[in-house]
Amino acid sequence: MNILVINCGSSSLKFQLIDAQTEQLAAKGLCERIGIEGSRIVYTPAGGVKEIKEAPMANHTDAIRYVLEALTNEKTGVVKSLDEIGAVGHRLVHGGEKFAGSTVITDEVIQAIEECNDLAPLHNPANLIGISACKELMPNTPMAGIFDTAFHQTMPKKAYLYGIPYEYYEKYRIRRYGFHGTSHSYVSKRAAEVLGRNYEDLKIIVCHLGNGASVSAVMNGKCVDTSMGMTPLEGLIMGTRSGDIDPAIIEFIAHKENKTIDEVMAILNKKSGVLGLSDNLSSDFRDLEDAYPQGNVRAVEAMDCFAYRVAKYIGAYAAAMNGVDVICFTAGVGENSSFTRELICNNYLGYLGVKLDDEANQKRGEDITISTPDSKTTVMVIPTNEELAIARETYRLTRQ
Repeated sequence: MNILVINCGSSSLKFQLIDAQTEQLAAKGLCERIGIEGSRIVYTPAGGVKEIKEAPMANHTDAIRYVLEALTNEKTGVVKSLDEIGAVGHRLVHGGEKFAGSTVITDEVIQAIEECNDLAPLHNPANLIGISACKELMPNTPMAGIFDTAFHQTMPKKAYLYGIPYEYYEKYRIRRYGFHGTSHSYVSKRAAEVLGRNYEDLKIIVCHLGNGASVSAVMNGKCVDTSMGMTPLEGLIMGTRSGDIDPAIIEFIAHKENKTIDEVMAILNKKSGVLGLSDNLSSDFRDLEDAYPQGNVRAVEAMDCFAYRVAKYIGAYAAAMNGVDVICFTAGVGENSSFTRELICNNYLGYLGVKLDDEANQKRGEDITISTPDSKTTVMVIPTNEELAIARETYRLTRQ
């Protein structure tokens, strides 16, 4: 059974076609600049050559139409007809408290997702557009929604409530939700599998480090805390997001700079993080890593701040779980930057008995233990595979 995995952004659409039985990738691609001049589709069949095609896309329906045309193309397509696509799995950012797991998409589910739009105004509407486009073009194909927030719904109240009047939780459901849940779920389970350990017996900290970054505490197979909050702005310093700050800073900047709350929030989301700390040198951690050994002061400070915050969350979650068995690094920076892992582990995690294997830490692209055999805490790199996790969930929910 072929599963089409769709990940819609406001002006982009990522896709993969995965055989659910073999879990092999058949094709993948990206539609860019949807609704903007210069839109195009990038398509790569497994074992084939990447194709880039300029294509006018007024909306996401146009984008999905191009995706389906690419998948069924006589020369480079990987299926003969749309009938060979058994189901569509959609990555959905925010399910609020309504969804504690993945679900088959129905009209009632769509309505419930719409009711969460004010919790994720940039993401949920785009996700819904993708669902609507698939309904139009593939009306008889079942669809499933896999929520970024669902994995974190096992957090206890002591972890997700904020220290604000309880009425705001009751009225508006203001609380910690967490994101990157599909990745945290996949990586924590995969770590247990690689180690040959029972998932329900482990205390695992997952560090999903990329332009967007979050840390989660997974104890006995359930998430008990995570660093992102009601929105993805809370938590770690990220590429362009500030992460944790004193809330009074918003008012202070607004008064000093004569800016509105919306303008200050835009700064915290788009002009802060390592971009702001590096004095606009870059939001790309690779650029900062290159500048670090050259003694670029702003790059050094930005990377040191980032590593320090990650280490603080690891320490907090080791306390929350009263110990930790495994620390996992994943996502773009976590998987590919041996430098960042070294900064975190060697400078801050000695109290956990962490000892890095320098040779193993240099490897990339594979599930690997990067701590030494005598390290008291196991440290691993687990490449995340959110698309495969979405395909697995979609297959589980829609297979006949």
